[in-house]
Amino acid sequence: MQQEQAKQQNKINNIVIVGGGTAGWMTAATLAKILGKNYCAIRLIESDQIGSVSVGEATIPQISLFNKILGIDENDFVKKTSATFKLGIEFIDWTKNGGAYMHPFGEHGTNMDAIQFHHYWLKMHQQGKSPDLEEYSLAAVAARQGKFIRPQNMGNSPLSKINYAFHFDATLYADYLRDYAIERGVNRTEAKVVDVSLRDSDGFIDSLLLEDGERVTADLFIDCSGFKALLIEGALKTGFDDWSDVLPCNRAVAIPCLAKETEVLHPFTQAKAQKAGWIWRIPLQHRVGNGYVYPSKFVSDEAAVKILIAQMEGEPIGEPNFLRWTTGVRKKAWHKNCIAIGLSAGFVEPLESTGLHLIQSSIAKLMALFPHQGFNQIDIDTFNAQSKTELEYIRDFIVLHYKATDRDDSEFWRDCQKLQVSERLQAKMALYQANGRIYRQDNELFNETSWLAVMHGQGLTPSGYHPLVDALPEDEIERRLKHIHSVIQKSVATMPMQKDFIAKYCKA
Repeated sequence: MQQEQAKQQNKINNIVIVGGGTAGWMTAATLAKILGKNYCAIRLIESDQIGSVSVGEATIPQISLFNKILGIDENDFVKKTSATFKLGIEFIDWTKNGGAYMHPFGEHGTNMDAIQFHHYWLKMHQQGKSPDLEEYSLAAVAARQGKFIRPQNMGNSPLSKINYAFHFDATLYADYLRDYAIERGVNRTEAKVVDVSLRDSDGFIDSLLLEDGERVTADLFIDCSGFKALLIEGALKTGFDDWSDVLPCNRAVAIPCLAKETEVLHPFTQAKAQKAGWIWRIPLQHRVGNGYVYPSKFVSDEAAVKILIAQMEGEPIGEPNFLRWTTGVRKKAWHKNCIAIGLSAGFVEPLESTGLHLIQSSIAKLMALFPHQGFNQIDIDTFNAQSKTELEYIRDFIVLHYKATDRDDSEFWRDCQKLQVSERLQAKMALYQANGRIYRQDNELFNETSWLAVMHGQGLTPSGYHPLVDALPEDEIERRLKHIHSVIQKSVATMPMQKDFIAKYCKA
């Protein structure tokens, strides 16, 4: 009985989230769903005076798992957020030849005799006996044709294994989750935090002072205040590792525009390289999200707006929304009784649409290491180590796009070729260039398929391939590759156009 009482006294009874936007409301919605109304009180404080960093948002397939955990009806969510589906990212002009390649969701071909498919493809491609790698990806072929369908229950067919994500209006998504969280007991306060008090005894956050004079206490504080990092940095001064030396873009401007009336609604994000930086295009149901990510060293804000508007397909709707950041990671995302989630914990540019995934991943780690009022240091250290490693792997993957290029048509790209990348990334590139080998390490976010798509797309060419490929007769490899290619073409032929799929199931 006494033990039970002690447990109750030691549990987290109050959680305060500072900041709304996608980070705040994704966190609030998850806590409300998993903890329920009776475990503890959850309060979110946000100020309408402080705009959230919400532009047209592209995601990666892990977002589907997040929505499933919350029990969200997918068609309802797609309608309410004006969403479209996403099968990958097209990269344009990232290599010297001005070509384009797709980083698709889902595998290329199928592995044979326990050896990755791409090794067989490499052997044949090096002899000019097979088409480009993209032709063996259902996601890439379907994306180019503007087609989409959810996975079908069809056994061994590639239609059974369709990985997809979404493009949606981030503001509408935050609103959708806000309604979800409030319905499940989260208390929303419209207010501005003007001061943070720390406890003298241990340096933990004691309370927040709101603009109206209210003082708010809690056992656990979650910092979703964006780049401001009001609690984790403003109050707790945890420090920051700056990665600007390898990711030189530090600005973005976003401007939505009207969508052109076309037959094809493409289910992919576009990232088009510029003389300095790159432009995104994110197609939603009701508009197109556009943005230009650029380095202030080479491009002024005024020039950035002109460059972006010149490449937009329709009339701008809304004023330019400027974002400024320092790329890097907080030295401690969890310190004392405060956890930073989202932009307050760190930031790498949105080239591979990882922003929402990092929020989701932090929430998952919080749930796995959920504290009591004692706050064990080993839990905190584990959370911090995992968070930092995850972001480092994502950083390396994004740096690859800049480093592995033949572009030398501007000072920006010439600087990129000289980037001093991490030993880990150097090793990955060298391993692939030797014999096409790729390994996924420490449960990193991007798998072998992603590394293959980008290394091949950026023009890295292996000298050889896995030697055990030669155990299979060449004519048999050729026959199998032709069969896989044919199955993918036929499968895509049965898929509906994305536009028709949305009209039937989930039109906004």
